[in-house]
Amino acid sequence: MKFIFITGGVISSLGKGLTAAALGTLLENRGLRVALQKFDPYLNVDPGTMSPYQHGEVYVLDDGAETDLDLGHYERFTHTKLTRLNNLTSGQVYQTVLNNEREGKYLGKTVQVIPHVTDEIKNRIRLLAEHTGADVIITEIGGTTGDIEGLPFLEAIREFAHEVGPGNAIFMHVTYVPFIKAAGELKTKPTQQSVAKLREIGITPHIIVCRCERPLDKELRQKISMFCNVPVEAVVEEKDVDHTIYEVPLMLQRERVDELVCRLLRLDTPPANMSHWQEILRKLIAPQHRVRIGVVGKYIGLQDAYKSVYEALSHGGIAHDCGVEIARIEAEEIEKHGPEALLKDLAGILVPGGFGERGIEGKILAVRYARERRIPYLGLCLGMQVACIEFARHVLGLDGAHSTEFDPDTPHPVIALLDEQRQITRKGGTMRLGAQPCQLKVGTRAAQLYGAFLVQERHRHRYEFNNAYREAFEQAGMVFSGLSPDGKLVELIELPDHPFFLASQFHPEFLSKPHQPHPLFRGFVGAALLHTQKGR
Repeated sequence: MKFIFITGGVISSLGKGLTAAALGTLLENRGLRVALQKFDPYLNVDPGTMSPYQHGEVYVLDDGAETDLDLGHYERFTHTKLTRLNNLTSGQVYQTVLNNEREGKYLGKTVQVIPHVTDEIKNRIRLLAEHTGADVIITEIGGTTGDIEGLPFLEAIREFAHEVGPGNAIFMHVTYVPFIKAAGELKTKPTQQSVAKLREIGITPHIIVCRCERPLDKELRQKISMFCNVPVEAVVEEKDVDHTIYEVPLMLQRERVDELVCRLLRLDTPPANMSHWQEILRKLIAPQHRVRIGVVGKYIGLQDAYKSVYEALSHGGIAHDCGVEIARIEAEEIEKHGPEALLKDLAGILVPGGFGERGIEGKILAVRYARERRIPYLGLCLGMQVACIEFARHVLGLDGAHSTEFDPDTPHPVIALLDEQRQITRKGGTMRLGAQPCQLKVGTRAAQLYGAFLVQERHRHRYEFNNAYREAFEQAGMVFSGLSPDGKLVELIELPDHPFFLASQFHPEFLSKPHQPHPLFRGFVGAALLHTQKGR
């Protein structure tokens, strides 16, 4: 088994996760089995209690693990199926070490960062290796080289590489080469300092991946090679992409990164055939059709807050050779200016998940606009709940209908807390999480889109549709097209007399891939395209 460790330098948000995912794509297409994992140095046990403004979206796995959004890149770019073993935080490490100490597992020894914390980190690498049986494990270290909280992780991977020996582990360092506009040139000094800091820790990178706005010329590559002690061929240009993140694997292939990695790890594999990936890119960059879809959310100011939603929309477009222009709309702005001003030119409206009361009335206005104007609508999690609230208020005439999350005293609690959530006081990891079965109703649009009657979808929520209102909703035309197998929980709703009006309690965006668009997103974008064509 071979190991690749990816570190980052100079600044955060360089795209280490994308680099890891893109490398995984290339190695898979060379016939290798790949597993990826992310080590996050923050002290939270997981990102589940963190604001999207702090961390971006929380990506949920089949086993219910709430993880870093980079794991979404791993699943979208490769065929790997991830579990909670694929994401490790400092909080998890210290929690395990302290539990071990309380149970007397260290036999009276003084518990220290080295060896006890670093041993626990190394143990997670070994556990993933045993669990997956992969040919190559790619481990991304979060944060920036030099951060205090990241030092135990860097020490752990240094020790691990020493233990497995030369030819079995390599280090890739993703760094930033800034363009100084006043000087009109790229500067390598931050990269030199970052690599120097890494070498102080005892790690010498085998490959340096240079994020940059402008191309690296031969002279700059030679300079980085000289001062960072790597061959010129191991200085890799990773320029900002022109169109889509799905360009990154082909960019790294042009730089022969996969070839270099295989040589360093003594892996004899054929070249990666990326023709299918090139066709995906063609449909993203030069599609035959285009649609404009509005995403009405409450974290619109941060690109990463709805990362999987945006990606799943682009995947839905790939299925129809259709480019998707996303209009990012703050729900609070709809409350201020009305839906007509912000939604009138859209071919589709999507309301994603979220927590808290802010912006709820704006989302309800967006749902009503889509329903009454017959604009294709897709609701996700909270997007289903606000669709039910809107239907209760304006179709059933239930004034004051709401969710008990936002109005505990509502006269019509059409959305209410799950029974099993009522006694829960701890916030972290206690929602309804992970893959759950959903039974689809015969003859519905949902069943038609899936081409199946039982599916597995990932959840992350505490509140559900209140079954006391189910009969009234059905009599008014709402179809509950997806239920839990016992029939107790509403998972999917749809309006059959609408061009496209579906909403799910689960998060379908977590299962969408560029080469395998999720059925709901494929259907939604298709309906938006039809709406656009009819309007011409």
